[in-house]
Formats: sequence, structure tokens, C-alpha cells
Amino acid sequence: MPKSLSMDLRSRVVAAISDGASCREAARRFGVSAASAIRWRSLAKTKGDARPKPQGGDQRSSRTEAHSAAILKLYQEKPDITLAEIRASLSENGVKVGHASLWRFFVRHDITLKKSRRTPASKNEPIS
Repeated sequence: MPKSLSMDLRSRVVAAISDGASCREAARRFGVSAASAIRWRSLAKTKGDARPKPQGGDQRSSRTEAHSAAILKLYQEKPDITLAEIRASLSENGVKVGHASLWRFFVRHDITLKKSRRTPASKNEPIS
């Protein structure tokens, strides 16, 4: 994802526009697009400055977190439960959640889903 242009550049473009330059002239002088200069001027008028909006971050975890009690209850009842089994159990209750969303839920809660060993460890020597 590209980074936002600096606040310093944005404020200089807005200052040039407020000093009487057109948006296109200010954009050409500072080497930015005319659309950016127009957008920054509009932001400065409505919000007071041309500060960029925050980028990235988790946008949908609240949907999974809303059902955290049910997910954690399923995990506590059966610690070796698979993500597919959790999805199936939640879908029976009308909750649609993706495999990756569940994975990120468990990462956020510092819960690791480890496979249980099918055979006990050898008493004689380690199996390689």
C-alpha cells in the first residue's frame, strides 16, 4: 500500500492555494496531481487541515469478536477442535465466519491450536 504524502507538503500546497494560486498551479509547482491539490483544499476547508486518513489495520475483527464467548467455549470444551469444526458449529447458530478470521482470532488471543500426537513418544529413543 502506498504511503501518504507528508503533512508538510500538504500544508504548503494548501497555503499556496490560499495565497491566491489556483489548485492546478499549486499542484504543478509542488509536483503533485491536481486532483490531490483539490482534495487537500477541500479537506482543509471542511476539517481545518489536510491530514491524511489512517491507513491499514484490521477492519473486520469486531465481527468475530462479537462471538468470542461462543468460540472460546467451543475451544475450552474440546481443546483439539479444528477450525473447520468451529466454523460448522458457529454456522449452525447462524454465524458466518471465515477460516482465516478464526485463525486471526486465535492469534489475537494467544491461543495456539496444536495437533495432538497419534502415538505416544518412544521410551527407548527419540524417533527422527
